[in-house]
Amino acid sequence: MNTDGDGIVNFLKTAGVDLLRGILVLVVGFFLVHWINKLLKKNKKLLAIDPTLRGFLLNLIRILLSVIVVLTAVNIMGIPMTSVVTLLASGGVAVGLALQGAVGNLIGGLILLILRPIKAGEYVKIGDSEGTVKTVGAYYTELITPDNKHLSLPNGTLTNTPITNFSREGTRRLDLSFSVAYSSDMDTVYRVLKELVAGDPDILPDPPPQIVLSRCGDSSLDFAVRVWVRGDKYWPVNFRLLDGGKRALDAAGITIPFPQMDVHVKS
Repeated sequence: MNTDGDGIVNFLKTAGVDLLRGILVLVVGFFLVHWINKLLKKNKKLLAIDPTLRGFLLNLIRILLSVIVVLTAVNIMGIPMTSVVTLLASGGVAVGLALQGAVGNLIGGLILLILRPIKAGEYVKIGDSEGTVKTVGAYYTELITPDNKHLSLPNGTLTNTPITNFSREGTRRLDLSFSVAYSSDMDTVYRVLKELVAGDPDILPDPPPQIVLSRCGDSSLDFAVRVWVRGDKYWPVNFRLLDGGKRALDAAGITIPFPQMDVHVKS
């Protein structure tokens, strides 16, 4: 009995030491992975490549290093690699089902990297979400919304979702509508709107601006103002024209109507 007891104690001591060594490898290993990832982010050669590709590579390197750390720790703990492989093979179906989302996101990230419908720094709309692309990672694409919210979108979903890229062409057309009363002098309206557009320095001369009567509404004449601007000037010009247009039309004596209805009473 004593011999058996000593054997059990010795086994527990050995297994306990191996377990502690494995845990130590995990802790140190993940610390090193984090440290290496921070160094790579500051590497001049990596900083020189495209931000989208850089983000994907950094994520992929971190994942591969983490897998190496885990396998090394498992081996140090005394668990035979053949047993691990056998366990993974026997549970392959369950693991495959559990990881199919992750695998789909990884493949989606590769597709985004190859086709490049979006890049870091571009302003995009993906489904109901829109914002500036921060990075295209191995599994998720990160967006920063105009109100500074952080969105993480799975890459697998992005490959099957319509993507609107507002930055890729460099310029955007800004469409505004100004409604005036039917009694307004049209020549005066055209003059005021042309002066408004000509006075904005961020409106591009080519393609030339368009100012046209777009619709005769129920209670107003609707004038469309279409101008081209750089992507980063879209919203500043939009707000300036709306504010300046209202003030200029008021100064010219042009009435901006509200919805109204004429009621005729028959006796």
